[in-house]
Amino acid sequence: MSVIDWLNGEAFTAFGQHLIWSDIVGNTLGLIALALGWQRSLWTWPTQFASGVILVAAYASAQLSGGVGKQLLVIGVAVWGWRAWQTGRKESERDGGDGGKIAVRFATWRERGLLAAMAAVGTLAVGGLFSAIPSLSWNPWPDAYIFVGTLVAMYAQARGLVEFWFAWLLVDLVGVPLAFSSGLAFSGLVYVVYLVLVLCGLASWWRRTRVTSADPAQPTLEGAAA
Repeated sequence: MSVIDWLNGEAFTAFGQHLIWSDIVGNTLGLIALALGWQRSLWTWPTQFASGVILVAAYASAQLSGGVGKQLLVIGVAVWGWRAWQTGRKESERDGGDGGKIAVRFATWRERGLLAAMAAVGTLAVGGLFSAIPSLSWNPWPDAYIFVGTLVAMYAQARGLVEFWFAWLLVDLVGVPLAFSSGLAFSGLVYVVYLVLVLCGLASWWRRTRVTSADPAQPTLEGAAA
């Protein structure tokens, strides 16, 4: 039996839902990555990378091409995020800020507008593609919304923007019902846990912005992520 066969094999059945290993392992790593992001740990990115690799198998088994494509892009963003945070951490260490952890801040109104435009235009483009080619996704618009929303959230996270948590909240609102209706029950449960972690992470990063704004020497990721 290959690794792929094992990952897509049934782990167990709970409440009438068949759970597969790729769904369980990939999403568990995703939860760990989110918790590491809450702590502003550099290891959030390699953990997210591993989660994306495994979830490719899970979404492929559910015939959600949007999910597969999203995870492939997540893998790419994870590599970029690692580089951006690594640079930001080095700058923080050099300037003696917050134990070498990256600084976080609220986005400017211009950046918020950019994030909203990316989400809207991206969802329309991807949703239109999925609708035109039904074989790509059986539920094109929610799939496209999650696809684009996840990428926007990770982009904001890589730049150290508090708004990344709000983006995750919006993704959760659609992600929970879509996962359950697609037979990925563990993904649905994980999205519920995501909600709790997102609220905790939002509160933590929000508090950090007060510390950062009070310290004019604290570095940001503006230069690192550009």
